[in-house]
Amino acid sequence: MANLYNEPMDLLSEKAKDITRAISSIKEELEAVDWYNQRADVTSDPTLQKILEHNRNEEMEHAIMLLEWLRRNMDGWDNEMKTYFFTNTNITELEDAMEVPAEEEIVSKGSSLNIGSMK
Repeated sequence: MANLYNEPMDLLSEKAKDITRAISSIKEELEAVDWYNQRADVTSDPTLQKILEHNRNEEMEHAIMLLEWLRRNMDGWDNEMKTYFFTNTNITELEDAMEVPAEEEIVSKGSSLNIGSMK
């Protein structure tokens, strides 16, 4: 088995090791999704196709469970998922839409700059 860690294992926290385990497992699950999907796509046997599609979907479930674990256990995942998941906006435009200039954000939140009335 190849070494999962890029840094010395004894220097990594248990949390960092668990995150690496989860990410490695996601890679394996996604690879399995691809394998099953390709096999289902080319088979001429309808029963085998249904079995392969079922297996593919099980691997999707496993990958999503791992992503949810990462969302709960590693900073950053929650915010990125909230930005990109379950949207209908063009994916490549979402990041730009989320980057509101600081001045616009202050105004949109109704905050004042404590300057006082200009009237």
